[in-house]
Amino acid sequence: MVGPEGEQVGIVRVEDALRLAFEADLDLVEVAPNARPPVCKIMDYGKFKYEAAQKQRESRKNQQMTVIKEQKLRPKIDDHDYETKKGHVVRFLEQGSKVKVTIMFRGREQSRPELGFRLLQRLGADVADYGFVETSAKQDGRNMTMVLAPHKGSKTRAKAQQDKANQTPPPAQA
Repeated sequence: MVGPEGEQVGIVRVEDALRLAFEADLDLVEVAPNARPPVCKIMDYGKFKYEAAQKQRESRKNQQMTVIKEQKLRPKIDDHDYETKKGHVVRFLEQGSKVKVTIMFRGREQSRPELGFRLLQRLGADVADYGFVETSAKQDGRNMTMVLAPHKGSKTRAKAQQDKANQTPPPAQA
């Protein structure tokens, strides 16, 4: 058994442990039921549960949510349209989001998957400064998909650039 101050009390009968906990106006909590003999601790169980919930909430706050944006293309996309879509992908990567690029095949286009594969390779090479290919091009049914992920620290880099843009320059001295 472990006492209320964290000191080792030793092996104690259950009745004595309950009496000690009652005298200290605390709870007797079994902390290691599988140990031989089982380990119990005298503590305020409500306070223990509250602190555990606080730790869990804090760890959840520090977790990073991964956002996956999607950009859809066609195999016979025009150059200007491609540049527009590429701009969207670059913007998503700069914001720190992953991007799922989908090429949709229709009709006879399905017999030429190499067109989509080349288009995805070209897009991956064009946005290499902003992110990398996390999942290479895969055909699944009528669609071909590829996942791009931002480089490490790109979210913090984007936030720093945004903060720098929001700062006003110091006034000029006369």
